[in-house]
Amino acid sequence: MSLYVLGINHQTAPVALREKVAFASESLAPALASLRGLADVHEAVLLSTCNRTELYAHTDGDGQVLADWLAAHPDAGNDVHAYLYRHRDADAVRHLFRVASGLDSLVLGEPQILGQVKQAWAASREAGALGGQLDRLFQQAFATAKRARTDTRIGANPVSVASIAVRLAQENFARLDQSSVLLIGAGETIELAARHLTDAKVQRLLIANRTLAHAQELASRHGGIALPLNEMDKHLAEADVVISATAARTPILHRQQVEHALRQRKHRPMLLLDLAVPRDIASDVSGLRDVFLYTVDDLERSIEDNRRSRREAAEQAEAIIELQTARFIEQWRASSQQQPLLQLRAHGENARNDALAKAKQQLAAGLPAEQALELLAHTLTNRLLHAPTVALRDAARSGDAELSRAVEKLFPGSDTGSRDA
Repeated sequence: MSLYVLGINHQTAPVALREKVAFASESLAPALASLRGLADVHEAVLLSTCNRTELYAHTDGDGQVLADWLAAHPDAGNDVHAYLYRHRDADAVRHLFRVASGLDSLVLGEPQILGQVKQAWAASREAGALGGQLDRLFQQAFATAKRARTDTRIGANPVSVASIAVRLAQENFARLDQSSVLLIGAGETIELAARHLTDAKVQRLLIANRTLAHAQELASRHGGIALPLNEMDKHLAEADVVISATAARTPILHRQQVEHALRQRKHRPMLLLDLAVPRDIASDVSGLRDVFLYTVDDLERSIEDNRRSRREAAEQAEAIIELQTARFIEQWRASSQQQPLLQLRAHGENARNDALAKAKQQLAAGLPAEQALELLAHTLTNRLLHAPTVALRDAARSGDAELSRAVEKLFPGSDTGSRDA
């Protein structure tokens, strides 16, 4: 059996493809059930974020069935095969440890990914798709990520896609203390954006969400105004900056809506930051004059500055990951080799119990102790040696010398022939 991971991320595939293979939280359970139904797949974890979709599996196969399964996802198409990366065993372990530690993230060292990996692990456990092998792997990933963030400065001055987006708005578009910002959504990314905007003393903060209660809760913490999503159009023209990050499967902000808002604003420019995958803002909005639309892929330049500043810490974290990967693989291989030992011990225990039970019956029936002991030794020897003897005879007939060599290694110096003194 092998550990496999395959997937796509911000480094291998554009957002237009990533959004086609993204899994909403409510679709994880049926997707995991489908994965577990594949031939030779014993355990599975599905990680889906705005920057990656990855399948982790403990399987007997070569991983191709996993790639075909992902390509069969609605709208994905066969094109996904060209963008997939695949890792097996040690490489799969190393990859997960890097992901959990934030070393494979768009924003190097960002802390949100560890929580997302934990959510993926929990969803798999709840769906009954998690077994001992992947559970141990993910538990070790959590411990490795914690150590990487504790023992290096990879987590110093934590940043996120949300903080990069707010910084972009500050540095290249508007003074936030003189601007109105509309946040669409109420998840973790929007929560972080609201926090950064509050720190930047944004003049006015509007928060629109499909569930009004969630928007109200977020607005109360950050001094904002909550709106139901269906009233967003009434207030869109008030926003100098729009930051959107929902779990919607299709765009919620279209060209016609933005055009109408621009007319109301007398074409004062708007900055739109779409941090969602699938995208929240229709791509044709970028063709409008006086609109500056950025997706997560467009934040790469700002993110590269962060990457350079953290490179030394990243190298230290990589060293930790290499050590932890080697240790995990060593333990994993050792545990997988315990099965033959467990089978051998179980065989011996069964033989002992059967022989002892027969001897006790004979003693109870009045058989002398010496004869009962002789019967015990004879029965135990036959039970222990029967299966190996049959296997050795079959091997001899087929010309297979490997089993004979194994016996010589197991029982050195057990020559039954006579020797001269």
